[in-house]
Amino acid sequence: MHALSLTPRRQPRPASAIVASALLALGLQGAFAATFLGVEVPPPLPAKNVVDTYWGTPVDDPYRFLEDTKDVQVQAWMKAQADAAAAILDKLPVRNSLRTRLAEIDAAVPANVSGVHRSRDGSYLMLRRNASDNQFKLVRRATLDGADQVLVDPDALAKAAGSAQAIGGHAPSPDGRMDAYAIAGGGAEIGQLHVIDTLTGKALMAPIDNVRGSGDVDWLEDGSGFFYTRLQEGWASRQRAERFLDSSFYFHKMGASGPDVVVFGPGVDPGLGLPRAASSDVFAVPGTTLAMAVVREGVKRETTVFLADLQSVLAGKGGWRRAFGEEAQISQIAIAGGWLYARSAQDAPRYKLLRMPLTAPDPARAQTMIAAGDGVIVELAAAQDALYVTQRQGVLTRLLRIEHSADATPVEVALPYAGRVDLRFARHDQSGAIFALSSWVRATKLHAYDPGRKAVSQLPLQPPGPFDEPQGLTAREVLVKSHDGVLVPVSVISRADVKLDGSNPTILYGYAAYGTTEEPSWGPRLLAWLERGGVFVFAHARGGGVYGDGWHKAGHKTTKPNTWKDGIAVAEWLIAQRYTTPQRLAIYGGSAGAIFVGRAVTERPDLFAVGVVSVGNTDSVRSETRANGGANIPEYGTVKKEDEFRGLLAMSTYASVREGSKYPAMLFEHGVNDTRVDVWMTLKTGSRMAAAMSSGKPVLLRLEYDGGHGVGATRNQSLERTADRWAYLLWQFGLAGP
Repeated sequence: MHALSLTPRRQPRPASAIVASALLALGLQGAFAATFLGVEVPPPLPAKNVVDTYWGTPVDDPYRFLEDTKDVQVQAWMKAQADAAAAILDKLPVRNSLRTRLAEIDAAVPANVSGVHRSRDGSYLMLRRNASDNQFKLVRRATLDGADQVLVDPDALAKAAGSAQAIGGHAPSPDGRMDAYAIAGGGAEIGQLHVIDTLTGKALMAPIDNVRGSGDVDWLEDGSGFFYTRLQEGWASRQRAERFLDSSFYFHKMGASGPDVVVFGPGVDPGLGLPRAASSDVFAVPGTTLAMAVVREGVKRETTVFLADLQSVLAGKGGWRRAFGEEAQISQIAIAGGWLYARSAQDAPRYKLLRMPLTAPDPARAQTMIAAGDGVIVELAAAQDALYVTQRQGVLTRLLRIEHSADATPVEVALPYAGRVDLRFARHDQSGAIFALSSWVRATKLHAYDPGRKAVSQLPLQPPGPFDEPQGLTAREVLVKSHDGVLVPVSVISRADVKLDGSNPTILYGYAAYGTTEEPSWGPRLLAWLERGGVFVFAHARGGGVYGDGWHKAGHKTTKPNTWKDGIAVAEWLIAQRYTTPQRLAIYGGSAGAIFVGRAVTERPDLFAVGVVSVGNTDSVRSETRANGGANIPEYGTVKKEDEFRGLLAMSTYASVREGSKYPAMLFEHGVNDTRVDVWMTLKTGSRMAAAMSSGKPVLLRLEYDGGHGVGATRNQSLERTADRWAYLLWQFGLAGP
């Protein structure tokens, strides 16, 4: 048996002693502490209401003080909550059996691969996690079927650093001889950018600090340097809502001394009118003497494109000029063969594909390569031979190929089986494309299209595993009528022999934000839930992107209520079809998906036995005050506009909690180092819900002190989190036995 299945998560502690010292330290020894399984859960700290008035509407905020997570009393209370949650979950017999089974399944997956890059010399660079690894490593293969050369091992770095380390992304030079990678600790996603020689693993420069995420690195074609972005100096000491604003792009010349050149950003050229929360890509345009900057306002999908002379940019002299803006509603571009390809939502709610000369990119005069229709254009990737496009029809994805000739038309690529296609790699100077293929019940495998052979082949980067295509499972696609008559797509994953007798433990999952879609994909760990007769349901609610831009816009800002009302309709359908009952139905979502969960629970608590909120944005009215809040205004709205404030108030789980309500059991999961959604959102909402609860059900705060938003979580962290979550559900369903 693999060692992972034998490693205990933590040592259980005597239940009676778990919170006693914390309660004394907090001065709450006389306060009511709910007890579950012999473990006392500390009560919320005493409320200190703050009232803010927006547009004539007063908004209560009884737990505003919990936003100061550095306060000693708040820290002690957080620790007591985390300890109590851990102790309760440790007492569930089913947790250990779930953890063991999850580890067995996980250990049987030979390898997970992401970030694949094929270099000009035929070598491959990728992030790879083998069955024995806790974290993804940066590896190189000299040939497709060659041996792995480990270049960066975060597990080894974690031992030296004393905290979990994760690679946030990597960007090889075009020839594959160098690789720039970002690494950060503790789940915070803010770390350092390094460059190494891929043959020797030797560092080629001093690390660059204050890099968030991957650093958005883009190399010059000759490998002499690269563009990258970093946070402003002193970002950590700025006001909370200002920390991630005004990020700038720099150019680093390999081997040069002195500071890097600032080339683009809100403070670099004020005349461009860039938003302070701009997120951008800056790169040299292949085959030209131009540089391009593709700009979005925070998380907004629509882009504005600027061009400039490359040499002027490298010298720090700017000269940027606007090519086109948000009015074109372009949300993706790809460049190759002298063309700029663009996905546009203008008069096309499910998108259309445009093509325009790279020397004169004018959307108004662009050639339409794929007209607006029922299919949703998902991804573009440009290679030397052609543009590769994925188009979703229902839940299935087609792969299309369009040659760069003037009279080219889309041609469908034949695939081994129908499923989801996810474009992973293509370059303007290499022919063909690498893509992933999967379905709800077939594991993701990497494939390549070879234009010479006009054929698709599976790449030998992931050996087959015993749970890649489990037998006896089924995926059902249905349409459910929502509150306003709109039909919402729903995917139901279960064993084929599931009985519609209302007895099945069921998880209803939803995200429904940013135009993101839950595409068909099989994660072998889900087998541990399905084996127990569990059902897993994806609600493709409005706010997501299953039907394109129009579906997204029907569930954001002031239209956001459609998101959780779609979720409520799906819950009612599951009960009516006798998949489950309210006593065995859980609703689950994370980050923006917390709105889907939290507002469904607060509006219809009678439908659910459990609600699970992971790293959740639950205090929408205060959302833009967090460090990452400004970038998210295009998705949620701002209190500075009356209609958007009312939308924020409506979508806020925290504001919708009502005293004396019979809410279901709640589990709040959060990494304390989260830089996307601050942990205080969970602290505030969990407190308000616990204080209001009249059902006698538990409200647990599962806090990870060496975690963040989930990006870069270690294998063990992920296994523990899943085992805890499912054990909690089964406990509340009355199914928590061995």
